[in-house]
Amino acid sequence: MANTDSFIEEVSEEVRRDRLFSLFRRWGWLAVLIVVAIVGGAAYFEYQSAQARAQSEAFGDALLAALDGDDPEARVAALQAVETPSAEARIILALLAAGEAANAEDPADAAAMLREAAVAPGLARRYSDLALLKAEMLDPAPEDEARQTLESLATPGAPYAGLAEEQLALLDIRVGDVDAGIDRLRAIERSASATAGLQQRAAQLIVALESGAMLVDTAPEPVLEEQEAPTSPETSPDEAAPEAGGDDDGAAADAEADEDAATGAEAEVDAATDE
Repeated sequence: MANTDSFIEEVSEEVRRDRLFSLFRRWGWLAVLIVVAIVGGAAYFEYQSAQARAQSEAFGDALLAALDGDDPEARVAALQAVETPSAEARIILALLAAGEAANAEDPADAAAMLREAAVAPGLARRYSDLALLKAEMLDPAPEDEARQTLESLATPGAPYAGLAEEQLALLDIRVGDVDAGIDRLRAIERSASATAGLQQRAAQLIVALESGAMLVDTAPEPVLEEQEAPTSPETSPDEAAPEAGGDDDGAAADAEADEDAATGAEAEVDAATDE
């Protein structure tokens, strides 16, 4: 009985072995193909990653070399000559070039670079919206065009909707519709998606506008005119002194007149503070 069982087990083992060999002969090539495909795919992806890494490193080195100059205009020209491997690299290059152009006191050129880069095909929305928003902040377009652009950037769910809404509020205030601007600022202040800094700016603007304050152009031209006014050939030193001293009639050389001028200036500051 034991010999019979042993014989049956040996036969069954041989049958299983033959079936396994037959299966390998029939489908073994498929298993080898799968292994080769996995190894080849892994090697190809590793090669692609190495190529992308090399391109990124070369792009970064070119940016650093372009930004190494001392003159902003030279840096802008060097940045424009850098080759970009992708749409994201082009928008990064445009943002850097726009920043250098703005430092060179050429905001119109900087905004033009950003607007051109924002319409590149295949660019993610977060990059295009950022470029358009910075372009409007550097060199605003005409009112209708600017409002259309900012409203598209302020749609719910957009990456920079809160910042675009803030710019729309400033646009309303700039064209004289202060009430609409305050309403937009209040909406920003109540928005759950707005950052703490944005809500704080909105609250400060609301307080300033409701107190009667007005937006002031901080461009450098008026400052230059004020600095040049006292040295104008049509203005004598005696006429320029009341502008600097307040209510004092002329800048006398003696110390007593100087003390009177300082007292008058302090009185003006106190009166402005009381108002």
